[in-house]
Amino acid sequence: MPNSRQINTATSPLNKIVDKSTPVVINSNQTVVEQFLHNIKSPLGLLLLQILAIIFVAKLFGAIFSKLGQQTVVGEMIAGIFLGPSIMGALFPNFSAFLFPSSSMSNLQFLSQIGLVFFMFIIGMDLDIDKLKNKAHNAVVISHASIIFPYFLGVLVSYFLYEEFAPANVSFLAFALFIGIAISVTAFPVLARILHERDLTRTALGAIVLTCAAADDITAWCILAAVVAIVKAGSVLSAMFTILLALIFVFIMLKLIRPWINSISKRYDDEEGLNKRLVMIVFFILIASAYIAEIIGIHALFGAFLAGVIMPQRIQFKELLADKIEDISVLLLLPIFFAFTGLRTQVGLLTEGHLWMSCGLIICIAVLGKFGGSSISAKLVGYSWQDSLSIGALMNTRGLMELIVLNIGYDLGILSPPIFAIMVLMALVTTFMTGPLLNLIEYFYRNKVSEKEIVIKPY
Repeated sequence: MPNSRQINTATSPLNKIVDKSTPVVINSNQTVVEQFLHNIKSPLGLLLLQILAIIFVAKLFGAIFSKLGQQTVVGEMIAGIFLGPSIMGALFPNFSAFLFPSSSMSNLQFLSQIGLVFFMFIIGMDLDIDKLKNKAHNAVVISHASIIFPYFLGVLVSYFLYEEFAPANVSFLAFALFIGIAISVTAFPVLARILHERDLTRTALGAIVLTCAAADDITAWCILAAVVAIVKAGSVLSAMFTILLALIFVFIMLKLIRPWINSISKRYDDEEGLNKRLVMIVFFILIASAYIAEIIGIHALFGAFLAGVIMPQRIQFKELLADKIEDISVLLLLPIFFAFTGLRTQVGLLTEGHLWMSCGLIICIAVLGKFGGSSISAKLVGYSWQDSLSIGALMNTRGLMELIVLNIGYDLGILSPPIFAIMVLMALVTTFMTGPLLNLIEYFYRNKVSEKEIVIKPY
C-alpha cells in the first residue's frame, strides 16, 4: 500500500496545472529552430514578412522598368504577377506556398482593400467637377466616344466568350455589362504621370487628354456602380431600387455634404492647431461614404471616390490631405494590391492555343475600341492626325484602374480565373504599349516633317 504522503506525479491534477503554466525551456538547437519557424508562421509574423517581400520586389521591378522608359506602376504590376503562381509559384512552389499560403490571403485582401479605399479617395480629390462642367465640346465628344465605342465592342465580344469563360451561375447580362466596362476604363493616374514625365501637362494636348480621362473616370465609375447594383440585386426591380438609393446618396453628397465640408475647411485653413480636427472630419466622411456605398450595394470604392470628389479644391487643403494619405496608400498599400492581384492571376491556366487566341482577341478589341474610338473622334472634332493618334494612345492606358475593376468582378463571381488572367494580361499590354506608341507616333511625324522640309535642287 503506497504511502498516503506520496503523490502520483503522472496523474496528479496539480502536476497538470504546473505543466501548463511552466514556460517552455529551449534546451537544444532543434527546439530553437522549431520555435523560430513557429514565430515566422504566426499570422502577424507571416503578414509582416509578406509586406517586406512585396515592397522589395515591387520597388525592384519599378526601378527596372523605369530604366526601360516605362512607368514605375508598370513594374509594380509586373511584380505582382511575378509573386503569383504564374512565375514564382511555378519556379519555386515550396517557397511560394510558405510565403503566400492560402490561409493568409484574407489578410492581404483586407489590406489591399483599405489601400484602394484611400487611393480612390485621392483620385476623386484630383478631379475638379467645376472645371468638368465647363469642359470644351471637343472633350465631351472624345470622352463619350472613348467610353461608348469600346463598351459596345466589349459587350459584342462577350457573346462569344460567355459560354466558355463565364461562371455557371452568372447571367449573360451581368457578364456582358462587366466585360464592357472592363474594356472601357482609362487609368487617369497613370496617364497623368505619363503627361507629367513628358512635360505635356500644360500643353493643349495634355489639357484635353486629362479632361477626357477625368470625365471617363466619372462615367466609368457611375456605370460600374450601376452594373454592380444589377449583379448584386439579382432582379430588375431590386436593381432599380439600389440605383435609386445610389442617386439619393450622390445627391446628398454633392448638395449637402460638399458645401458643409467646404465651409468647415475655410474656417480651419488658417488655424493650424485645428488641422487634426479637420483631418478627422475628412476621414470620417471618407469611411462613412465608403460604408454607405457598400451597404447600398454599389461597392465601397465608389463611395471613397465620391468622398474625394466633394472635397474642396483649394491647393492648401489638397496638399494637407495628400500629405496624410497619399504616401501610405501609394507607397505601401498599393503594392500589396498588385501582389494580391498577381496571386489571383494564373497565366498557367491558358494552356491551350484557343485560350491564347481569345487573349489576343480581347487585346485587339480593347485597343481598337479605346485607341481607335478616341483617335477617330479627336480627328472628327478638328485635331491633327498626330494629336488624334496621341490622344488615342494615352486614352488606351488602363493600368491600375483596370485591375481595380477586374478584382471587383472577380470578388462578385462574374469573372472566372481564366478570363480574369486574360483581362489582367490585357491591362498589362495596353499600359505597357502607351510609351512606345507615343514614341512611334512622334518619330513618324518628325520624320514626315523632315521629308517635307527637304529642298529638291534642280540639275
